[in-house]
Amino acid sequence: MIEGPYFVLVVLGVLGTGLVAGVFCAFSTFVMPGLAALPPAQGVAAMRAVNVAALRPAFMLVFLGSAVLCAVLAVVTFVLWPEGNTVELLLGSALYLFGSFGVTMVANVPRNDALMKLEPGTSEAAAYWPAYVREWTVWNHVRMIASAAATVSYVLALT
Repeated sequence: MIEGPYFVLVVLGVLGTGLVAGVFCAFSTFVMPGLAALPPAQGVAAMRAVNVAALRPAFMLVFLGSAVLCAVLAVVTFVLWPEGNTVELLLGSALYLFGSFGVTMVANVPRNDALMKLEPGTSEAAAYWPAYVREWTVWNHVRMIASAAATVSYVLALT
């Protein structure tokens, strides 16, 4: 049974990964389809504004804080190697660190950076927009599933 400060870390892991899964779910299910329905100039402008807003402390605390927490949980699990629940704890950490944080860094951020270099209303932005929406959303689905699976894994570790 997980107890004390370790229990608190796992509960915070459930909360953080679950919140991030919810954000990514919102983007996959209605934000990106809504932006995709706009004319390219408006969609590009809106997504650029979203990308700037995402860098504010509220989201970054949850997103980066969850990554740090998952890394701490992985290290603590390796050090303590508790009886039972080890697989669930390590799996939850790996799912979030690689499937959510890692995918963000290697797939979504480069696309965001490329979009930020384009001026809305230009032919270049209009040409890039459909591929951006399609590719960014596919990788967002991966992040959503990985974050939700990490949440489930941490919950299972508590049972």
